[in-house]
Amino acid sequence: MSSTELPFVPPANVLPKVGTVRVAEGERLRSVELPGVTLTVRSRPPVRDGLPPALYVHGLGGSSQNWSALMALLDGSVDSEALDLPGFGDSPPPDDGDYSVTGHARAVIRYLDSSGRGPVHLFGNSLGGAVATRVAAVRPDLVRTLTLVSPALPEIRVQRAAVPTGLLAVPGVALLFTRLTRQWTAEQRVRGVMALCYGDPGRVTPEGFSNAVQEMERRLRLPYFWDAMARSARGIVNAYTLGGQQGLWRQAERVLAPTLLVYGGRDQLVGFRMAQKAARAFRDSRLMTLPDAGHVAMMEYPETVAMAFRELLPDAGELGAQRARRGRRADAGGDAVDREGTDESMGG
Repeated sequence: MSSTELPFVPPANVLPKVGTVRVAEGERLRSVELPGVTLTVRSRPPVRDGLPPALYVHGLGGSSQNWSALMALLDGSVDSEALDLPGFGDSPPPDDGDYSVTGHARAVIRYLDSSGRGPVHLFGNSLGGAVATRVAAVRPDLVRTLTLVSPALPEIRVQRAAVPTGLLAVPGVALLFTRLTRQWTAEQRVRGVMALCYGDPGRVTPEGFSNAVQEMERRLRLPYFWDAMARSARGIVNAYTLGGQQGLWRQAERVLAPTLLVYGGRDQLVGFRMAQKAARAFRDSRLMTLPDAGHVAMMEYPETVAMAFRELLPDAGELGAQRARRGRRADAGGDAVDREGTDESMGG
């Protein structure tokens, strides 16, 4: 992407503070500095000692706030943390500008390695589902279970409603879109996003809608907002084209962790027809389909997703520990995502 396509993005250490990020009751935010990236982490204090750790990864255009409802429901089951991927939420852009799926996966792995929280119950939605799949495949020692909500895995026949998102990956389109939509209000943008992502936008409470508008207003003031969106969209498209051992479906087949797959029947971005293919690809999987859900089932039906996850927990016992040990032996060479991801650096 040429420097003329989008506004100049200043280095992370001189980016302006544009507003306060919302923190729900019982949550706290902290900033974690890692090599090449700074991540904002949202967490909830565990209700008791000894709970297994969980980490949540959001989708394209989302943030750690997307997991707040589910995190609250799982207070008694796991010790929850959700991160803002580089360039999203309250995390500044990565130093190297790498927004590829591998780049995001590397950020997740660096956080888990530095925090020592692994192995975790790893959750991912949409883009975060692709990222979580890659993490689970290349670093099985870091993952107890994998829960994927509408994961962005390659489709031959892309959903029609997903085409505009894919077009963001085309050089120049993001700049054109920002010009064409300059007069759109934050409220109009949020209504459009909810119509696209929810099976029934009417499920959003007035408070939830107001919070989303405030967050949209904050993000639109970030100088790197559209750059992060466009480059991450390009990263998804590039990941879809990769074959061999780097292909996401091939990596799905390598996942050792017990996996919960959640698909919505009204999802306009990830095809409902992909649910059965995913169930076959992940070797130890259980599938939950929600006919009335859209792309963000953990926000529309958090109670149902929480219940399904709790039912997955028994699979993460000693059998899961044995798989993690096998994964550590298999990947004893180090950070596999750094080795495998070299060819996908074009995604950033």
